[in-house]
Amino acid sequence: MKFNFKKRDTPETKPAVKKSKSGKNIFASRSFIGILCIVLALIVCFGAAPIINRVSDEKTEIVRMRNTVLKGTQLTENDIEVVSVGAYNLYEGVITDKSQVIGKYTTGDMYKGEYIFAEHITSDINTANDILGSLNGEKKAISITIGSFALGLSGKLETGDIISVIVYDSKEGYAHTPPELRYVRVITSTTSQGIDKADRTDNTQPVTITVLVNQKQAELLAKYEKTSSMHFTLEYRGDMATAQRFLNMQEEYFAANTEG
Repeated sequence: MKFNFKKRDTPETKPAVKKSKSGKNIFASRSFIGILCIVLALIVCFGAAPIINRVSDEKTEIVRMRNTVLKGTQLTENDIEVVSVGAYNLYEGVITDKSQVIGKYTTGDMYKGEYIFAEHITSDINTANDILGSLNGEKKAISITIGSFALGLSGKLETGDIISVIVYDSKEGYAHTPPELRYVRVITSTTSQGIDKADRTDNTQPVTITVLVNQKQAELLAKYEKTSSMHFTLEYRGDMATAQRFLNMQEEYFAANTEG
């Protein structure tokens, strides 16, 4: 004979189930579940939602392009703008301080409305190829003959040097520095074999100097190349920020003396 013993719940093992006065499990009540859902919805609506909205509504200022510019352009105040955008989910690394951008050079073409990141700009355009590759129609490169060893600063001119051009007029018998050529940037000096100074491996001296100029400066240098002799004097050699101050003074001259 088999005995089937069924385990009975004891007071110690029997699960406690909260019941209403009617004896029903209140957690199984649809009304209770509905009320609980309403309470949770109110918590989300009046608690979490405002916090999320505040975060998504936070604003921050970023720097972006006002104009489209080409690779190698030196950025000015007119090329960029500071705008307020939503801080939530903003791209990491976007530049927020315009002082980190002004005076820097673009490493590629930049388009209107584009956010600016550190990899988009550089402080250094160190080689002749860099400078020549940055030409965008506003500046030009022109080469001038070095009349003698002394006239070309004894072959010591380097890329990035700031020079002045002293013009000697043999007919009039006097020398002067035209205000248009007071501060000019050297791109390179080159030997008769077409080798730039940075690439020379011997003591061959340069016979030309290539400089970065505007249209007016190019025309004056072409004129003096045919009618006068030019002596190049070194004004500054060093960091680009300081060199740019000299070039800015030259630009200020042209801005103040442009007709119309």
